[in-house]
Amino acid sequence: MTGNHARTEDHASTWIEARLPAFRPGLAGVLRIVWRGTMLAVVVYGGLVLFLPVRLVERALAKGGRPLTSCLVQGICRLALVIMRLSLVCHGRPMRQPGATVANHSGWLDVLVLNAAHHGVFVAKSEVSGWPGIGWLARATGTAFITRKGTDARRQQTELEARLQAGQRLVFFPEGTSTDSLRVLPFKSTLFAAFFAPGLRTKLHVQPVSVVYHAPPGTDARQYGWWGDMDFASHLARLLANPGRGRVEVRFHPSLAVADFADRKALAKQCETVVRSAGPMAGPAHTDQTAVRAEKPISSKKSDRSL
Repeated sequence: MTGNHARTEDHASTWIEARLPAFRPGLAGVLRIVWRGTMLAVVVYGGLVLFLPVRLVERALAKGGRPLTSCLVQGICRLALVIMRLSLVCHGRPMRQPGATVANHSGWLDVLVLNAAHHGVFVAKSEVSGWPGIGWLARATGTAFITRKGTDARRQQTELEARLQAGQRLVFFPEGTSTDSLRVLPFKSTLFAAFFAPGLRTKLHVQPVSVVYHAPPGTDARQYGWWGDMDFASHLARLLANPGRGRVEVRFHPSLAVADFADRKALAKQCETVVRSAGPMAGPAHTDQTAVRAEKPISSKKSDRSL
């Protein structure tokens, strides 16, 4: 990104500690926050009211599938992006094979964007279930919630394997944390282990997806990123106050057959390379120092932004 868009340096100690400029919306910005925020609440929570009875019917007739509610959630997310004046542009097509979608991670907005672009079941940290708005959306779409406890690793892998066996297409963010939207961190291979389970490896594909945000002209290029100790409410207000229109590009790359890779680390590395190849994050992988620093908490509560 060039022109009026600000860009931070790639060095980990620079971008992680950097902050967006102070948010001063002014009267016009406050009015946009109130108006768009009200519309967003009506769409999201009104969708929940509609979702519940539809899900009851679907559960009785669809034998575990989500043909109706997945379309409903997709419609809600598309309307939410329209209200937030964020145009969605998709390149390529979601794969039809069983397996998973893996994408770079800029923040909570990725959930709306990827739900608007295709149907999938997210893998997210357990804390997400309590987030305002996003939490119910995650639960409604059947999100697989995981914890960071090492003692739960085997149980959680078994759950992911069961979901893959059932034909669910998973969606997760292998970076392990979110960024300022201008970079891709090294992919962690932990969640890729489920694809190599006996009986699954030869059946599954993984589709790398690049999510690239373009801020409105004249604004900070990082504004769609949600990292460090940023507060959800103030970040949402900043986006609602935007006078211009932003754009997000979702690029569906060709899927990769799991059977073509020796192990989870090789698959994770190839997915990272492909995701990194698109948009402003194109370039060589960041150093291990970047990955380590990205996981160090800036505050005691809100440093880990991974979904």
